[in-house]
Amino acid sequence: MGLDAVLEEIRQRAQQEVNRVRSESQQETTRVLSAAQERGGKIKQAASEEADRQSGYILSQESSAANLLVKRELLNTQKELLDQVYQKALASIADLPESFHRDAITRLLIEAKKEIHEGIVHVNARDRTLLEQILAERTELKAFSAGRDVDIEGGVTVESKDGTLQLDLSYRTFLDMIWESGLKDASDLLFG
Repeated sequence: MGLDAVLEEIRQRAQQEVNRVRSESQQETTRVLSAAQERGGKIKQAASEEADRQSGYILSQESSAANLLVKRELLNTQKELLDQVYQKALASIADLPESFHRDAITRLLIEAKKEIHEGIVHVNARDRTLLEQILAERTELKAFSAGRDVDIEGGVTVESKDGTLQLDLSYRTFLDMIWESGLKDASDLLFG
């Protein structure tokens, strides 16, 4: 399943969930407003002009509280859905074919070489064989050696031989950068 298809499926589920929450929230708002109006009517009957002023104030407070509750529920649901999108995207990237990971690791190592000329490369267990093949095949990367397996979805982490410099070029790091810069766009796209 392609990333676009996964995103479309997630987008549809998110829209359904938002519609459900909005409907439930609207019903709750109606119920709260009805209760507030009933209370306001009793106050008006029992009191004079001062009571009329107080009932308007109470209605306003109840309405504001109900709207705040609805908004909070909606934001919490949207955050949960965005977290699901993030996890799905990360999983989809990790599930890409071996050729993708080979190309990505090679490019990341060439990029890392610009900052760390000689170092130790760490990958996840799935990519260990790929790393060893790349280091054996690419002479420009001979100053790198394979290190321990690390708990990342993909990509590499590289540290200098003396351990003073570390580069985190993992997929999660790149997704985090994209996610933070595009979170508003993603939210607008999913929730309008």
